[in-house]
Amino acid sequence: MITILKYCYIDDRRGLIEDRVPLENIEDKKMLPILSRSSPSSSSRALRTYLVPHRWHASAAAAKLQAKNTDGFRPLVACEIELTRGGNKPGALGGILAAFEKHKVDLTHVESKLHSFAHDGLVFLADFKGRVSDPHVEAALNEVSKVSARVEVIGPKYVPWFPGNMRELDQCVVDTIGGGEGLIAADHPGFKDEVYKKRRLEIAAQATSYRYGEKIPHTEYTEEEVKVWNAVYERLTTLHREFACDEYNTVFPELAQEAGYGPRQIPQLGDISEYCKSKTGFQLRPVAGLLSARDFLNALAFRTFCSTQYIRHGGNPFYTPEPDICHELIGHVPLLADPDFADFTQRVGLASLGASDEEIVKLASIYWFTVEFGLVRGQDGKVKAMGAGILSSFGEMEWAAAEKPSEECRISGGIARDYPDLMNPKVVDFDPRAAAVQPYPITTYQPIFFCGDSVESVKEKISTYCDGMERSFHPVYDTITQSVQPSRHIRRLRRSSTADMQAQKQKEYFAKLAESKKEFAEGSSDEQTAS
Repeated sequence: MITILKYCYIDDRRGLIEDRVPLENIEDKKMLPILSRSSPSSSSRALRTYLVPHRWHASAAAAKLQAKNTDGFRPLVACEIELTRGGNKPGALGGILAAFEKHKVDLTHVESKLHSFAHDGLVFLADFKGRVSDPHVEAALNEVSKVSARVEVIGPKYVPWFPGNMRELDQCVVDTIGGGEGLIAADHPGFKDEVYKKRRLEIAAQATSYRYGEKIPHTEYTEEEVKVWNAVYERLTTLHREFACDEYNTVFPELAQEAGYGPRQIPQLGDISEYCKSKTGFQLRPVAGLLSARDFLNALAFRTFCSTQYIRHGGNPFYTPEPDICHELIGHVPLLADPDFADFTQRVGLASLGASDEEIVKLASIYWFTVEFGLVRGQDGKVKAMGAGILSSFGEMEWAAAEKPSEECRISGGIARDYPDLMNPKVVDFDPRAAAVQPYPITTYQPIFFCGDSVESVKEKISTYCDGMERSFHPVYDTITQSVQPSRHIRRLRRSSTADMQAQKQKEYFAKLAESKKEFAEGSSDEQTAS
């Protein structure tokens, strides 16, 4: 039996301690008074504080959950260690850490917190590898109890479900926003084309049946689909040399040599995945359509980019209201082969694991203003496109990076209609905290862009932001097993679909966007008046 000194209050008149154990039932009668004070609730009741010998305590629920460890993570124990006010002195933590080190117990998380009242002691929260029943854990807790007022093994923290390894990514791609036909609605170019919609469903079915560890199946594209790819590829690549960032232009020629890029054929996802994996460890995974922000970001944590395989409608090859293979392969893939870009993309993904809904919204916004619509400064000081949404759209490229976008560009992108006084987009220095809360439209060109000094500087700022997030635990990624381990004792809540939830939130978002446009227009007008 392991003994600790428990900090408790004695009512002299009633002879009860705080958990209502009669004094006569306490084995050790050598109680040491260390403090006298009056009860704030009753001036007639004098309460004295004692140190009472007790065992370290693990609640039945905490012990049961710790023993089950059904989540597949390494077993961890979480406990609270409380010091008395007198014991809270320089070096107190050192004695506790020494006890764990002595018994070879590996700590994964330590934090301190103060009680609300000055007379209370300091509390340490500690998580460490092992189980309560392990002899070395018992020995460590026994020794910690000798220098503490209270040691209690506590239950896990509950967090939203997240994948713990590559195989569990299969559960992240089940639900897509809008179902198998994606975002095909009345304003979609292919809305009335039954042949196109049937083809979309065929490609979606192929992606839906894919499972981790399988070879990505070969997709035989039709002549019409290759024509669409050719038109988009030829037009975009002529603009990349002028408007794309240096990292993009460095990688793109290699894709032609090693991954089948070219105007006359649509590259295969499997070939591209192997190429990216050899460069940065990133892989591509086929999906049937647009994923929720949580599911998509979770996959990035494992250096996995979820990619669609269908192509936009041939009736308007230079417009698509949704991600398609042109957007994925021409916009996203080249920079996934750049080490700095790949690093910060995974960093956002790791931060999304087990994050709250509010943090997911912020991370998705940061992703939008970097990976999708980010800018960086080139060696000549001019802004260059880094985001896939810009790099896969000739209109977006002109609007974001040209010195004087044409009126045709403003009209086609909806800027002339929604922001009539905006001749150029507003470009501000990249700040992830500002990007996290910046509203953005998804049906027009962007009125505001964030620009980093370089891809590397964007990576550093995102890393700093993610490190400062308030979260229940930190995931530690193992590059060998391609899995994560939590730094704290957690339990994942039951997985639920977030695709339908996000679809509803998108509708609510559009209702708020009109107000944002109004505020942006008023702000631009004020700036022009001031100048």
